[in-house]
Amino acid sequence: MLVKEIADKYVMSTYSRFDKTFVRGEGVYLFDEAGGKYLDFTAGIAVNALGYGNKRVIDAACYQMNQVFHTSNLYYTAPMAKLAKKLTEKSCFDKVFFANSGAEANEAAFKLARKYGFLKKEAACGEYGTGDTRKICGCSKIISMKNSFHGRTLATVTLTGQSKYQKGFSPLVADILYAEFNDLKSVENLIDEEVCAIFTEPVQGEGGLYPANIDFLKGLREICDKNGILLIFDEVQTGIGRTGELFCYQNYGVEPDILTLAKGLGGGLPIGACLAKDFAAECFSPGDHASTFGGNPVACACANAVLDEIIDRDLFLNVKENGKYLMERLKGLRCPNIKDIRGLGLMIGAEFDIEVKDIIQKCLDKGLLIIGAGKNVLRFVPPLIITKDEIDEGIAILGEVLSAL
Repeated sequence: MLVKEIADKYVMSTYSRFDKTFVRGEGVYLFDEAGGKYLDFTAGIAVNALGYGNKRVIDAACYQMNQVFHTSNLYYTAPMAKLAKKLTEKSCFDKVFFANSGAEANEAAFKLARKYGFLKKEAACGEYGTGDTRKICGCSKIISMKNSFHGRTLATVTLTGQSKYQKGFSPLVADILYAEFNDLKSVENLIDEEVCAIFTEPVQGEGGLYPANIDFLKGLREICDKNGILLIFDEVQTGIGRTGELFCYQNYGVEPDILTLAKGLGGGLPIGACLAKDFAAECFSPGDHASTFGGNPVACACANAVLDEIIDRDLFLNVKENGKYLMERLKGLRCPNIKDIRGLGLMIGAEFDIEVKDIIQKCLDKGLLIIGAGKNVLRFVPPLIITKDEIDEGIAILGEVLSAL
């Protein structure tokens, strides 16, 4: 049986997969089982930051596999400790919780915000009653943004401000409110004494590649400072160099209290992280949250190698220069169906006045991998090592497809 036939028979149908099986990768290219070569502008949905076959990452994984590849979080491991130190020293945060994915990182941030709200309100009004009648004055509301995306767990799909992802999973988690992205007034209208946190992406990814306005993020910081509310940035997709800085918040000069990471952090290995400043992190006590595989030694070893490679090679400069170049090349496409080109670094969206499903398929047929962000937006998130020549190659294929519309 073919791989596709086996998968279709035995794997749950949670993805609409393309009829393509990849067996090897090199640089920014993937190769299918028939030997076909494909230029990858998706990077595993913004995951493969260093593309394919990076020797530093492979060596780190092989070395750690030959040492120890799991011990549980009942014990310490050097890769986890080293990665936590590296992430905090390169950011404004003090502590890290490691998970396996972006959804889990956001779940940790969600629980940390609720615990913060619980302790904050408890300190203000205490508890009363005894036994079964005992009550706590909780502070549990979290403000999220419409058109956002934060994951597929029940809590994170509730945080996600798009009803299409929530359909069929009611009742959702309580006390989640939705404001308009880049509309400070809509956030202010939701603020009351029961709000414990504001959750936002600096650049909305699945929602169509919309960067936040700097005044919006600064305004959120001011609201949170004024009301004793946590500001949480979901940088699952924007983090680890994707927008030209190690963390996207550094482009704006606005520090959140909690930040979540995944995707590019492991360069292809599953790892997520929730970073927090001390005053928020200390709300968690042993037993409040955990992850059996979180901080896995092999995943952490690879993440350390990814960070070292990005920093040592100063790929931030490449992201800024070639992100600008990619945007210019996209704007130069003469296609009347393109309505807008927007983004930050190597996280760019091209909005069309038609659905882009057929464009994606035709690009695939010609050897270019692109994904969507909604029905009418093409998303460009290539590996951070992409060159101008490779961008030209991709634009040539895309231009050929668009010219036939």
